[in-house]
Amino acid sequence: MAEVLWEKDGHVRIMVLNRPDKLNALTPEGLDLFRDYLGECRADPDARVLVVGGTGRAFSTGLDLSRAAELLGNRPTLSSILAQEFFKPVIAAINGFAVGGGCEIALACDIRIAAQDAKFGLPEVQRGLIPGAGGTQRLARLVPLGEAMKLLMTGEFISASDAHRIGLVQEVVPIENLRDAALQVARRIAENAPLAVQTVKEAIYRGLSLPLPSALIQEQLFALRVRQSEDMQEGIRAFREKRKPDFKGR
Repeated sequence: MAEVLWEKDGHVRIMVLNRPDKLNALTPEGLDLFRDYLGECRADPDARVLVVGGTGRAFSTGLDLSRAAELLGNRPTLSSILAQEFFKPVIAAINGFAVGGGCEIALACDIRIAAQDAKFGLPEVQRGLIPGAGGTQRLARLVPLGEAMKLLMTGEFISASDAHRIGLVQEVVPIENLRDAALQVARRIAENAPLAVQTVKEAIYRGLSLPLPSALIQEQLFALRVRQSEDMQEGIRAFREKRKPDFKGR
């Protein structure tokens, strides 16, 4: 069975890490599939939102360290894959363990919905390492600095409820409702103008590295981009005609 599954649901794409006997730890082959499906989603104009989940008792525990030599060799790494620009919205549907590189995959998503049994952790310091796929940088941008420091320096795990308390996840649901909850958000986003949604994401992430006055100027340039789009015209027509808009992403 494939280590990463790929599904289509209208304008939503669903990528499921599927190595449950190993807590969805990624092998070199699985990492290649992960990269390839991200590329497919990026290039597909019909794909508007991506949902990432895992089978069994885990979202993911990151990389399969029993094959570390191959994973760290002359090949794309999880760090390089997660560092690539990807402006379509990504929702993580997190069940069970999201630790190490698996937690870093979740951190790289835009919205995180967790099952009540989810556990989060970056335990690298317990092995003499540090997170190497964005953990130190993304976590400190998502939660209060003290909370990030505590998680990163102790290497301890936290529950879904604690992750929600500190703002790491946006919603906690029963495990049986996890997929539906993630798809509900994804489908709601996919109803909106895709160019506008992607521009919102790009404006946010590019603006985070700028002083506020510069970010506000940049926002106006992004706003101009969407004001010139066919989707904006369609949105206005649909509003006037009291109907649902038919956005094309251009």
